[in-house]
Amino acid sequence: MAKITSINISPKKGTFKYPVDRVELKVDHGIVGDAHAGNWHRQISLLAQESVDKMTAMGVDGLTPGKFAENITTEGIELFTLPVGTVLRIGACRVEVTQIGKECHQHCEIFKKVGRCIMPHEGIFVRVLTPGEIAAGDEIAVEA
Repeated sequence: MAKITSINISPKKGTFKYPVDRVELKVDHGIVGDAHAGNWHRQISLLAQESVDKMTAMGVDGLTPGKFAENITTEGIELFTLPVGTVLRIGACRVEVTQIGKECHQHCEIFKKVGRCIMPHEGIFVRVLTPGEIAAGDEIAVEA
């Protein structure tokens, strides 16, 4: 079963995100209280713990949830293989995959240390289709 292992937000762009227990998802917005929310195609970012583990295996220490600026850290689902347009159910909410990876304009500390960062290749972005509240531990399922 795929699930949320951590939900992470930041009040200001350019800072690490920090874990919270639960958040509200809003249509045409994303996560209420997160600096990256807004009416655009990258409302929420997701990254699998399995992807984070790849970076840990390369010698990067201290990779806690939110270090890659991901809003939702997952477990049990290979996110980067989902095609754009895939609909996911997260708890009672529904989101649609809008983008796989993203270009890094400024390399993060992780890239500077090992010459690679996982988020540009294995992170995904979604927009909210059905609003509601989600929490760490909620199940994630592919709907379509």
